[in-house]
Amino acid sequence: MSIAELTHLEPTEATVRHDWSPAEVQALFDAPLMELVYRAAQVHRQFHDPAEVQVCKLISIKTGGCPEDCSYCSQSARYKTEVKAQPLMPKDEVMAIARRAQASGVTRVCMGAAWREVRDNAQFDRVLDMVRSVTDMGLEVCCTLGMLTEHQAKRLEEAGLYAYNHNIDTSPEYYETIITTRTFADRLKTIENVRKTSVTVCCGGIIGLGENAADRVSMLHTLATMTPHPESVPVNVLSKVPGTPLEAEKDVPIWETVRVIAAARILMPRATVRLSAGRHKMSFADQALCFMAGVNSIFSSEEKIMLTKAVPCADYDADRAMLNLMGLKPRAPFKDGPAPGARRETESDEVTTTQSTCCSLAGGCHAQG
Repeated sequence: MSIAELTHLEPTEATVRHDWSPAEVQALFDAPLMELVYRAAQVHRQFHDPAEVQVCKLISIKTGGCPEDCSYCSQSARYKTEVKAQPLMPKDEVMAIARRAQASGVTRVCMGAAWREVRDNAQFDRVLDMVRSVTDMGLEVCCTLGMLTEHQAKRLEEAGLYAYNHNIDTSPEYYETIITTRTFADRLKTIENVRKTSVTVCCGGIIGLGENAADRVSMLHTLATMTPHPESVPVNVLSKVPGTPLEAEKDVPIWETVRVIAAARILMPRATVRLSAGRHKMSFADQALCFMAGVNSIFSSEEKIMLTKAVPCADYDADRAMLNLMGLKPRAPFKDGPAPGARRETESDEVTTTQSTCCSLAGGCHAQG
């Protein structure tokens, strides 16, 4: 099956697919690289403004001390890395970082906590307060806090959360090689709980964990057959952290990263594809190729770190210069869906409409770090 056969129908809102077979994803992934990038660029231009790139900022609001054994993570308490456990960050510090980020062109702030799961306690209440305050600034707010119950997802929705990040990391087949303290099904359950709210889903994975091409295809197949697709799909390239089990893994060649990005763009055309961890090692030309293949979001920082000092990141000034040189412009917030306040108003309007109909007929009546 050729890439032409897989993409012969011009994708539209009505023809976005969720029924991709493993064989189709494999055929797409195996296509000649330049043809794959060309087809991905066509899809990207149909569903997105190719001149827009959303700039995001990741804030580690609770660093280190995580009990999980994710083999890539600098924040696991099981490994000896340079990251030391720290308490939940004060709200005023989070707000100051968010204000500086917004002034530098950031329109999405992701707050990450090194927790295995959310607990219904005073710390979660503090996070909800942070969500409300940063949302009120007119920024998209994304949280990545670990596993989440339906009730907790709804509390985040009520606080105005725009997105929840929970990556599947890798393929179902390779998953237990990387993580043993949380199952693949656990991750899918959290995504399911978020889908019971109006909060958008941010879900992608990491390449460079020692997986093979079949694992990358399987990961993409898992994401592409979700209904609906994740609104955001982060593509992370492993940042090798000394002290973690994966510190000696081989670097991922840029063409392998581009292949994953292009396939993701074709399989999930409406999603925002986010180039996340690992971008600091990419040249200007490497990043240009990623944008051509369908990336329309990056993470940037003022202090050249993504989540912790163990994970480097490009800074605001360098990224601004890069985007200007490429002729790209920062994307406004809330393009994956209406802003939280607008969502609430829409939901209210829908309820009112439904009630009126009933009355007329019946006479009354939810990081790699």
